[in-house]
Amino acid sequence: MSTPLDEPLAEVQRRLAGAVRSMVSGSRRPPPPVARAASDDPGLFGPDSAAWRVHGDVAMFVGGLRALLLQTLHPLAMAGVAEHSDYKSDPWGRLHRTAEFIGVTTFGGTDEAEAVIRRVRRIHERVQGVAPDGRPYSATDPHLVAWVHVTEVDSFLRAKQRYGTDPLDAVAADRYVAEMAQVAERLGAEAVPRSVAEMRLWLRSVRPELSAGSQARDAVRFLLLPPVPLLARGPYGVIAAAAVGLLPAWARRMLWLPSPPLSDPLVVRPAAKVLLGGLDWALRADRPVHPG
Repeated sequence: MSTPLDEPLAEVQRRLAGAVRSMVSGSRRPPPPVARAASDDPGLFGPDSAAWRVHGDVAMFVGGLRALLLQTLHPLAMAGVAEHSDYKSDPWGRLHRTAEFIGVTTFGGTDEAEAVIRRVRRIHERVQGVAPDGRPYSATDPHLVAWVHVTEVDSFLRAKQRYGTDPLDAVAADRYVAEMAQVAERLGAEAVPRSVAEMRLWLRSVRPELSAGSQARDAVRFLLLPPVPLLARGPYGVIAAAAVGLLPAWARRMLWLPSPPLSDPLVVRPAAKVLLGGLDWALRADRPVHPG
């Protein structure tokens, strides 16, 4: 039975969902129904996949920002972003393209997913140059492709486990890493981890390559203090604090992002869970449904 509050609440839900969609995808309209992934073409993963569970969760807001912060620590990958990306002049454009790539490769049909992967590979072919330390770089380098991939998968999974509505068990977590390896390999990555344990070992092995130069610090400052609308600054600050709290301690030290003792569990996590709960409510109608 409906109540007098139902329609006003529905209108609030629609407006909030539209504002969030506009910021993330560039359109206030809901995404097309993803029922096609349950038909004859389940896409790369299908509705019973771990990828659907992770990428359909609002915890992705935290995981996505955590991934970007971590990615700044590889000097060659960071040089490619600094010299070939318009993230400062068009930060939302980059976000929209990233959201589209994740959405299509996860929830779209196979042809759509392969088309967007081919498009990204063509873009990568144009991204090459020389980093500030004199080393050449190329976005087609299989190791750099793997770096971006692993930091994203690790971040999305960690965010899901801490802030998600239904955290994955160990078997599902390994399945998620293995599923996402398919996308990385299609993008040109090599030696891609296929389990959580392999992913952790891979990240440890790459640490000697990491450092935080001026390009990294500029990017981190921008990521933590972007030009967001006034009303969005508070929520964005909560998501940013949650993303920083998910970073490993060594990465926070390298990026000069200290975390006061107990601030994360006592302040940041409760605030982030309340905020993400509100976003989950607003976007509930858009979220892909997976089998229970």
